[in-house]
Amino acid sequence: MKKLLNTLFVTTPDSYLHLDGENIVIKNEDSILGRFPLHNLEGVCTFGYTGASPALMGACAERNIALTFMTRTGRFLARVVGESKGNVILRKEQYRISDNELRSSLISRNMILGKMFNSKWVLERATRDHALRMDVERIKRVTASLTETMKLVQKAEDLEQLRGLEGSAAVQYFSVLDELILQQKEEFFFRGRNKRPPLDNVNALLSFVYTLLSHDTQAALEAVGLDPYVGFLHRDRPGRASLALDLMEELRSVIADRFVISLINKRLITGKGFYQKENGAVIMEDSARKQVLQAWQERKQEKITHPYLNESISWGLVPYSQAILLARYIRGDLDEYPPFLWK
Repeated sequence: MKKLLNTLFVTTPDSYLHLDGENIVIKNEDSILGRFPLHNLEGVCTFGYTGASPALMGACAERNIALTFMTRTGRFLARVVGESKGNVILRKEQYRISDNELRSSLISRNMILGKMFNSKWVLERATRDHALRMDVERIKRVTASLTETMKLVQKAEDLEQLRGLEGSAAVQYFSVLDELILQQKEEFFFRGRNKRPPLDNVNALLSFVYTLLSHDTQAALEAVGLDPYVGFLHRDRPGRASLALDLMEELRSVIADRFVISLINKRLITGKGFYQKENGAVIMEDSARKQVLQAWQERKQEKITHPYLNESISWGLVPYSQAILLARYIRGDLDEYPPFLWK
């Protein structure tokens, strides 16, 4: 369990939630895991729950406390809210910002800064930990270039300019990503990003893990009452969760890319888990996909200190912390959106 920004996250498997007076009580079989006053909460998000009592759901609805249910893997199931819950106000403001390019660019700018900052430090940490096994000078040139690009991003107020700077930075970052692959080089190599379809094992892994991360960010946005389909950097397109794609930008390198590199370097996955079709597309075997999913769930349980909140949370709650901060900015509680800056 973790209370974060007045939202209670229940991550203990097989937990049952019920009401006791003015408190929410978390039980696992006959043991009481925790007790929290309702008046201190804005939301409750529970993963892989056994159940919640009707009395608790009614009390949460009356007090405008959103009660969100997820699967153990983080897939969004349902959200119980009262009729007076302010989601309509929050979403209407989200739509106003999306329709205003200048206001959209102010949020997008911070998200892109977060992406570049994290990309830079993924590379910097790699050179620190494995200086003798990679071309440090080449990587340092890229990180220096990313630093200069971030200065341009800070001054940008146009979405097209931001997209151009983001695209340029992504090309620089991906140009040295292969340096971080230290094991199984014959089967896992990276010559550039390709998708639809992926043409090598690393791109197949990246595409799959990016999909997992996008599902997590979409679920996080649903949990806080934002519309995951209306974005700021990524514009509206039928069927595309644009805001989820926006939110995951700053998390791609630090969560997804590092995870993929660690799978390869620790030999948790091998080339036997992939095959190539006649059109050149590389496909993951079901067995490999299961291995990745298991490792992904284990990684999400690892703890970090959130750089803005200065609280210990699991990696799996990072998308939720950022979704909450984004909702608070949209409501006017924060002066600007604080991106996730890892170092």
